[in-house]
Amino acid sequence: RRRGGRAARAHATRRAVTERAEWQRMLQMMVLLGPAAVVRTARATSGISALGWAHIKPAQLRTTSQLQYPLQRLILPHVAHSRSLRSSLLRMAEEESKCASSEASLPSEVQASSGAPDFGDLPTVDENGQPLSKSALKKLKKAAQIAAKKAQKAAADPGTEKSSTGGGQDNDGMPEPPASYSFIDAGITMSTKDCPDQKYDVVRLLGSESGPAIGSEVLIRGRMANSRMPSANSAFLVLRSAALYTVQAVFFKDKETPKQSKAMLKELQQLTTESVIEVRGELREAEVLSCSQNNVEIYIKSVTLISAAKPRLPFEIDAAGRSEAVIDASELTGRPFPRVGQDLRLNNRWIDLRAPANNAIMVVQSQTCALFREALASQGFIELHTPKLVAGESEGGAGVFRTDYFGSPACLAQSPQLYKQMAIAADMDRVFEIGPVFRAENSNTRRHLCEFTGLDMEMAFNHHYMEVIRVLHVMFTSLFDGLESRCTLELAAVRTQYPSAAPRLTAEPCVVHWEEAMDMLRDAGESVSGLDDLSTPHERLLGKLVADKYQTDLYFLDRFPTAVRPFYTMPCPDNADYSNSYDIFLRGEEICSGAQRIHDARMLSDAIKARGLPLEPLSAYIDSMRYGMPPHGGAGIGLERLVFLYLNLDNVRKASMFPRDPNRCSP
Repeated sequence: RRRGGRAARAHATRRAVTERAEWQRMLQMMVLLGPAAVVRTARATSGISALGWAHIKPAQLRTTSQLQYPLQRLILPHVAHSRSLRSSLLRMAEEESKCASSEASLPSEVQASSGAPDFGDLPTVDENGQPLSKSALKKLKKAAQIAAKKAQKAAADPGTEKSSTGGGQDNDGMPEPPASYSFIDAGITMSTKDCPDQKYDVVRLLGSESGPAIGSEVLIRGRMANSRMPSANSAFLVLRSAALYTVQAVFFKDKETPKQSKAMLKELQQLTTESVIEVRGELREAEVLSCSQNNVEIYIKSVTLISAAKPRLPFEIDAAGRSEAVIDASELTGRPFPRVGQDLRLNNRWIDLRAPANNAIMVVQSQTCALFREALASQGFIELHTPKLVAGESEGGAGVFRTDYFGSPACLAQSPQLYKQMAIAADMDRVFEIGPVFRAENSNTRRHLCEFTGLDMEMAFNHHYMEVIRVLHVMFTSLFDGLESRCTLELAAVRTQYPSAAPRLTAEPCVVHWEEAMDMLRDAGESVSGLDDLSTPHERLLGKLVADKYQTDLYFLDRFPTAVRPFYTMPCPDNADYSNSYDIFLRGEEICSGAQRIHDARMLSDAIKARGLPLEPLSAYIDSMRYGMPPHGGAGIGLERLVFLYLNLDNVRKASMFPRDPNRCSP
């Protein structure tokens, strides 16, 4: 039995090898023969005419890949169970190869067979050698008739496959004039050509007084936000530029070049949403309420495909741009809108940021940095760039990312704090920095990140840290006013999806002392010790109480307990339990922390020892105080948290381009 089993397996292996060789030989022969032989051989092969070749145009079988598909999918499976049929097919292929040199091309072959089909060539048995039923024979004859009619039509109208720019024939057989429009697939742009002298128009200026005139030719590039083809004779494309600006482009079937315009419409129909395209055309007046440029549209002269998007997006841009109110309202209907989850958004952030509101948030973030820089520069500050790899721990806390620095321990900077103070010792009296900050805090909340952008400032003052607070108040006033004036369209887009109003500010800094804040909380029924840090619920409640009392959304809370502040914070002169420190709150949540710093080397050393921290890693910092250090103070602001609270978003991750939290380090 074992010998018999081995023999059977060996026989099966040899048979498989032989059959594989026959398949390869037959496939090579059929590909070499060309379309004419494929058509004739297919008609003589059992079951082929009825099942596959009725809907295939021989004129389309132009390339090897196009030949291989019908051979592999249509011919080969029908002879898989019949060795005699395979042998017959191989013989027919060999005969075709002998006379291939004397045969005419495909059109001639098709013309020769364009009359009545030769039903004598139809098979009478199935793939198992059983006689075909009358019904099956009738179907084969019907399929052969259809195939013959299609071949006759293809032979009589060879210009069917002409492109939209290559000319064609009209219904009377007369050649069409060259089209004045075109569709081009630019392929991959690899900078192989010199830069052409082309001027691109800005979408947001179309239809405005400063934009191109009506009737002029425009050239724009953008994403295809959506498309409509209400009939076979027209196409409406909506192009989106810079996430906020949209314009409609239209194309209609041309009576003088119907076949070419039909081919053009087919190309436009095949464009996928979010593909990058280039449109050239005539700017005309129109009323298009669905676009930002609602008084114009473009009559297409040419469309160039720059980069095609995959047909299926991770989620729709429209879905990512709907407000919670709209989604909630839709759930009361029969067709509720889908919610796009936070993880799905962040995993495909480059798609999520195409939504108008999310893209606008990044613009607001950019302008926040610019306005912070301008406001401080106008008050005599200079910008610094401090190290982010430090030997010690910048604020002495445990929440640092440690690393190896060529055999020595190091960490990522929690803030530029120590270096800002060293700059004051170097007679740079007013400095600021915009840079990354790293906090290894396992806080999975809506307002915490492990990496964020710090807006830091430090300055020498003459008598009191209130001088620093006044500078900060001027900066915030300038920043908020600047955002409202510079980002009008962006703020409108954000507030459409995430409703909010501009924060209220007082003319002078609103400063609430710690003791007053504790009294306000106690009067509101809260139990607070007075020497512990504020909890998040207490922060929000205090923000509401201050807003009601002082009519402001931005205020300073000073005189924090010394125990809850960093080691370098100057204690209050009247009570060492409190400190010359302050936090800034916006809409009831902290956006900034600051203080007067200790500027005496001995006092600083004592404060470090009192916290149980080693002096050695901070020796350079302490030494900077030994050679004359003016009194100074400053603040550190979290950019993402500032934008998040200014816009009243529901999560700080929406204000970060690629957020980093305890559960996310990619993308």
